Amino acid sequence: MSIRQEQKNRTRRAILDGALRQLSQNRSFSNLSLREVTREAGIAANSFYRHFDNMDELGLTLVDEAGMSLRQLLRKARERIAEPGTAIETSVNTFMEFLLAHPNHFRLLLKERAGNTEAFRQAIQKELDYFSEELRDYLEQRAKNAGRQHVNWEIVADAMVNLVFAMGSKALDANKTERSKLSENCKQQLEMIMTGAIHLQAP
Repeated sequence: MSIRQEQKNRTRRAILDGALRQLSQNRSFSNLSLREVTREAGIAANSFYRHFDNMDELGLTLVDEAGMSLRQLLRKARERIAEPGTAIETSVNTFMEFLLAHPNHFRLLLKERAGNTEAFRQAIQKELDYFSEELRDYLEQRAKNAGRQHVNWEIVADAMVNLVFAMGSKALDANKTERSKLSENCKQQLEMIMTGAIHLQAP
């Protein structure tokens, strides 16, 4: 990679990070201005357009980055699951690790999911669909291995993803004790969903 390309990549990363640092409990991406982002990134406003066409493209890039990072982390978590019955605990713990390490990535997904920009809403829903699809495939494979073929895993996966993201929205700005309680409650609720689905659709 040339020195020029390396510098371009660093500047692009600085813009992305500058936008993320501006997010907070009371401030969503849609409230950010281009000048605020470039000032935070330490570049001239005009330089922004060498990397992104507009703020919407920047936001969509961040949404894609957030979704991909979390999916990759959860895939690695599922690869670490060795003992039966540990899938939910490992997955929720991994999700919480991501939440603590990348709070503003999750804040972006959370706030823009219900925002005014249609492109953002569609992009975030697409990420949620990816999570559900991967979880469905994982659950189906585990059920097949266990001889359970009569559960609608698509519905189960959707319910689980929605529950975990709802928990994340509460945990985002909670203290350590509150986060721990939310995490444990979420694990129990996920177990209930799983148990209920298996019993409801048993042959």
